[in-house]
Amino acid sequence: MVAGCGNNAPEVTEPANQGGEVSAPTEKPAVEEPKAEEPKAEEPKAEEPVVQISRPASGEYGWLSNTDGQFPITIIDGSGQEITIEEKPQTIVSVQASHTEISFALGLGEQIVGVSDYCNYPEEALTKEKIGAQEMNVEKIINMMPDLALVTDYHYKNHAAILDQFKEIGINVVVINSADSFAHTYTTIQLIGGVTGTIVKADDIVIDMQQRLAEVIKKAEQVTEVAKVWVEVSPAPDIYTTGSGTFMHEMLEAVGATNAAGHLEGWNKLTEEEIVVLMPDVIVTTYGYYVENPEDGVYARTGWAEVPAIKNKRVYDVDSDTVTRSGPRLIDGVELLGQIIYPEVFK
Repeated sequence: MVAGCGNNAPEVTEPANQGGEVSAPTEKPAVEEPKAEEPKAEEPKAEEPVVQISRPASGEYGWLSNTDGQFPITIIDGSGQEITIEEKPQTIVSVQASHTEISFALGLGEQIVGVSDYCNYPEEALTKEKIGAQEMNVEKIINMMPDLALVTDYHYKNHAAILDQFKEIGINVVVINSADSFAHTYTTIQLIGGVTGTIVKADDIVIDMQQRLAEVIKKAEQVTEVAKVWVEVSPAPDIYTTGSGTFMHEMLEAVGATNAAGHLEGWNKLTEEEIVVLMPDVIVTTYGYYVENPEDGVYARTGWAEVPAIKNKRVYDVDSDTVTRSGPRLIDGVELLGQIIYPEVFK
């Protein structure tokens, strides 16, 4: 399935390995032994888990200079090219919905002058000039002459000559690879923060996401009966689902569920006959924004009567953008999945 920039397709691509860890302190502070006949020192309280953050120094993106919000800044973007931005961008265009959401979350609403045809969040994004999506409106972008263009690996692979044209006239172009994990999403947020002079805010967003994810994982330890979940990101007859090596697979694992398609890798198309034998306990669809009553369509499928999710009326449609867009709202999607799969745990 091809990466999209908004509502008519999830932002998905070929999986790419991306590291990242959340670590917590393992040692308690030392307490002196109490002296004779003196009150005993109180036992030290267990420390709260602390999320520690590090900016990407290698791998997907590289920082070569100034990670403190100052300019000029030099980075290695998703294309592997060294990019130097001399001054803080005052005007920005974004051709990917998740990058637009990240930019607004970083407080860059005033600087955003152009967005993709599918960028719909936050509401202010709907007021911005539309500049295409996978197929960019080159003339409009050139006339805008933004200081910075945030593009994707799709554009780099398929429209390299256009990106070169942008660079030749003085537009800073930063290629951002499509994220396939939470760790990759974090580095994307940090990269955009770095090239826009909002790295401190980017770090804050990442830390908040990491802490909320850690809370979800902790709460999932209460799950006693693991549910097998089937996710549909497009309806019949072209039913696509999420396998391993995707952030949606990671989301299911975080809430303590098993991905019914976890034996597959990446994003896959399956037939109804192939799906029914998986016998999922819960079915989640993400296309209710363009298919009326998607749950009813699933319940009506021939030969599915004995599927546990059908028998127990456990088919749910969720907001596509929160579970298929690799931006700050991805953690909202995790929390939502927890609530519908295990309502007794994620109250």
